[in-house]
Amino acid sequence: MNYGIKLKDLRDLYEVTQKDIAKVLNVSRSTYNQYEQQYDIIPIKHLNQLCNHFKISFDYVFDFTTIKRYKDEIDKIDTKISGERLKELRKEFNLTQAKLAKKLNIANTIISEYERGHYPISTATLYSLSNKFHISSDYLLGKTNKIKYLEKPKEKELIG
Repeated sequence: MNYGIKLKDLRDLYEVTQKDIAKVLNVSRSTYNQYEQQYDIIPIKHLNQLCNHFKISFDYVFDFTTIKRYKDEIDKIDTKISGERLKELRKEFNLTQAKLAKKLNIANTIISEYERGHYPISTATLYSLSNKFHISSDYLLGKTNKIKYLEKPKEKELIG
């Protein structure tokens, strides 16, 4: 996951400081610096605030697409929708929660909690899901209905 460069490029493009972005996220400048340097993974809540501030998509930040923002994109993350979409994705590829958890190197109970809509999908898990299945992060989070797959996944990539 290499979103730090994209965050810095956005700051440079809009001529804002780390302190400016930290204020938007309601964190210290040093905390934001940790996100930008990728010493710490930016929480999904803060990444969503940043995407909303710059009016960009998660897919753009993760460098999965050059599309900056989808036309139908909404600002909030809907944990119920993201849970349903995660379950739909898992079933589409005939994966149990345990098999998906193993592919993502996370606990089975976390998949269960995400699918129930109890928690938003974490930044690292979202990136892994999108990367492995070529599915839009914004779609998974319920921020867009416009695009589901970034490119059609290859069966070989899903099995390995």
